[in-house]
Amino acid sequence: MKSGGKQAKAFTKEEELLLQDFSRNVSTKSSALFYGNAFIVSAIPIWLFWRIHMIDLYSSLISFIVVTIVSTYLVALAYRNTKFVLKHKVAVKREEAVTREMTRKLAEDKKMSKKEKDERILWKKNEVADYEATTFSIFYNNALFLALVIFSSFYVLKTFTPAVNYIFSVGAAGALLALLSTGSQ
Repeated sequence: MKSGGKQAKAFTKEEELLLQDFSRNVSTKSSALFYGNAFIVSAIPIWLFWRIHMIDLYSSLISFIVVTIVSTYLVALAYRNTKFVLKHKVAVKREEAVTREMTRKLAEDKKMSKKEKDERILWKKNEVADYEATTFSIFYNNALFLALVIFSSFYVLKTFTPAVNYIFSVGAAGALLALLSTGSQ
């Protein structure tokens, strides 16, 4: 803002898109993907405790539902945080290859201005980085979550009753995953 009471210039459409691409907010599609995957990976331990730890499915239904919902939220949060950290790193690593590929594709179009070509290249770089960061975030966090659940349920909390073991192992794995995802990687 300039002094003298003048309003600051509003962002252009391109600047708004660029800011949106590198913000922590995720699209509705990504959010649905994150929550869907988080629900599946959070529900997997129910089978583990039902079949291996012999916990009664019906008597523990309330704890299964509550812990699965909380764990789903925490795992989805970890996905979002990890994606945000990885997206820029992936964009930097893929920048040269994407630029080369898009320049080759756009070289045939003589009617397109240099600015428009640069915008398309930037959009493609962001699309590639977004896709790779999303898929890696889901894979990495799923693997870590399930490893934490298995380790804690069979080694750390093995002396507890199966119901308590479930609540603490799944809850702690989700919480630890969310906590670890907030650090810089």
